Amino acid sequence: MAHKHIQIFDTTLRDGEQVPGCQLNTDEKIEIALALEKLGVDIIEVGFPISSPGDFESVSKIAGIITESTVCALSRAVEKDIDAAAEAVKNARMPRIHTGIGTSDSHVFSKLRTTREHVLERGVAAVKYAKRFVEDVEFYAEDAGRTDNEYLAKVLEAVIEAGATVVNIPDTTGYCLPWQYGAKIKYLKEHVKGIDKVHISTHCHNDLGLATANSIAGIEHGATQVECTINGIGERAGNASLEEVVMILRQHQDLNFDTRIQSHQLKSMSELVSTRMRMPVQPNKAIVGSNAFSHSSGIHQDGVIKSRETYEIIDPLDVGVHESSIVLTARSGRAALKFRAAKLGFDVEREQMEPYYEAFLKLADEKKVVQDQDLLTLFSS
Repeated sequence: MAHKHIQIFDTTLRDGEQVPGCQLNTDEKIEIALALEKLGVDIIEVGFPISSPGDFESVSKIAGIITESTVCALSRAVEKDIDAAAEAVKNARMPRIHTGIGTSDSHVFSKLRTTREHVLERGVAAVKYAKRFVEDVEFYAEDAGRTDNEYLAKVLEAVIEAGATVVNIPDTTGYCLPWQYGAKIKYLKEHVKGIDKVHISTHCHNDLGLATANSIAGIEHGATQVECTINGIGERAGNASLEEVVMILRQHQDLNFDTRIQSHQLKSMSELVSTRMRMPVQPNKAIVGSNAFSHSSGIHQDGVIKSRETYEIIDPLDVGVHESSIVLTARSGRAALKFRAAKLGFDVEREQMEPYYEAFLKLADEKKVVQDQDLLTLFSS
C-alpha cells in the first residue's frame, strides 16, 4: 500500500526569521530558498511582503527563481497586505497567498476588539479578495488551538466556500496537548462541509515542547500539510521541527505517511540555516544535533560497536551524518578504546589492552574528553 503524501510547508524564511537576531539579507534568503527547494519542500513561505521593502524585495526575487516548490507570501486579512503579497509572488510558477485572522476569544475580543461575526466576515472577504490574484489561497485561523471548535468549524466552512484551498489550524501559543490537537482536527474533518476538498494544515508552536507531537497527532487525524521550520526555529520557543516530523514519518512506516524530503540533506540544511541565521543548534537536538549520534557511555559504546541498531533507530547516513561518534571519556570501556585505536591504525589484542586502558582512564580524568591526538601519543609510547 502506497504511503499517503504529507506536504511539507517550510516557514523558516518567515516565522523563523521573526526570531530576534536571525534576520537575513536578500542573498541569504535566496540561498536558503534554493536549498529548501533542493531538499524537496513542497511549499516555501518566503516572507511577509507588507512588513518592509526589504522583505517585499526578497519575496519577489525568490518568486522569480523557485520552480519546483510553491512560493507562499503571508498577509493579514487586510486588502493592502494582500495586494503586496500578490504583487510579490506574481512571477512565481506556483504562487500562494496565505491570509487569515485570529479566531480565539482572546484574539476576537481582546486583540481585535470586535465580534465573532465580524471576524468571520473579514476572513471570507480576505479569501475572496486573494482569489482575484491567485488560485491557491491558504487561510489561517490564528490561535485555532484555543478557539471553540463549533465556531472554528463555522469560520472554516465559510472560507472554504469562499475559495480557500488550504485551511491552517495553528496552535499559535503551543497550548494544546497532542490528544487535544488531534481531536480538534478530527472534529473539523467531521463537521466542516467541503473540508475533504482542501488541505488541512498544522502549524504548531513549541511553548510546551509539544510542537512535533501535535503535528503528528494532526496528521493522524486528517491533516495533509505540516508547517514547520529547519531546526525548529521560530517565535518564542520555536515551531515544529521539519527534520523531526520528516524522520518520525519515515521511521514509523506503520503510520503509512511520508514526505518527498531528501532526508540525506537534513544535516547540511540544518548547518546552513544555523550559520546564516547565527542561531546555534543545541547539541542534544533530535536528528541534527551534534550529539544525536554520539555515544560516551561504555555500555552504549559496546552495544553500538557490536550493532549500530542497539542504540540508534536512525542510520546516520539517512540524515547526512557520516557516521556514529564514539566519544572517549572516563565512562568509556575497553571496547570503545580498542575500537578507536583500530581506527587510528593500532591493532591491539585484548590481552594487551589493560595497561593502555589504565593510562587512558588517568588521561580521561584529567582531560574529560580524550581526542585522537591523545590516543596517538598514548599508543605510540
